Amino acid sequence: MTPATVLAAGIATGLAAERRSASVTHWGARIGWLVGLVLFVALVYWLMREGWKWRGTLQSDLPELPTRPSPASTLGGGGKPPLSGMPDGPGEARLTMSGRYHGSTTAGQWLDRIVAHGLGTRSRVELTLTEAGLDVERPGATDFFVPAAQLRGARLDKGIAGKVLTEGGLLVVTWAHGDKLIDSGFRSDHAAEHAAWVDTLNDMINDTEGAR
Repeated sequence: MTPATVLAAGIATGLAAERRSASVTHWGARIGWLVGLVLFVALVYWLMREGWKWRGTLQSDLPELPTRPSPASTLGGGGKPPLSGMPDGPGEARLTMSGRYHGSTTAGQWLDRIVAHGLGTRSRVELTLTEAGLDVERPGATDFFVPAAQLRGARLDKGIAGKVLTEGGLLVVTWAHGDKLIDSGFRSDHAAEHAAWVDTLNDMINDTEGAR
């Protein structure tokens, strides 16, 4: 083996060792970045969860949500007794809607999210409007019922609780609960239905206020 061959072999061996070393260093840096990213995401999630719990604590004075009038809402049906002033039955449906519930806020403050009693949980929703009020059924989340006397208004909007949609893409219903006015946002699977809901709800509210 000539000196030139020995030199070339040495250089090749050295380059191979450097490549292996660079490869190991590269993977070590990647793993470090990945661990750091996971820890950062975990921290953000924890802070969000703590903020959610803190907001729920601040809103602990919000009364329990009313439930729909039905046999299951009576003691005889094995459920809780109906709240004072609730109608005996829901009545015939005037409008129904399938869509999504996007959250509730203090009325007029679209970023002041309400999380107490599950109102902060976004979910699928089935809405039913009767003469008795608005029935909000949410699979996997807390159902609630807004008596007709507690409805205060309805409008088309584009955002609530940090969720922004197209102009008029959201049905916002304002209702009274305890000493608080609440905006709740809904989006139908068929957005063209929103206008009929706004008109019917506001007509119904005007009729209820006129009868007082």
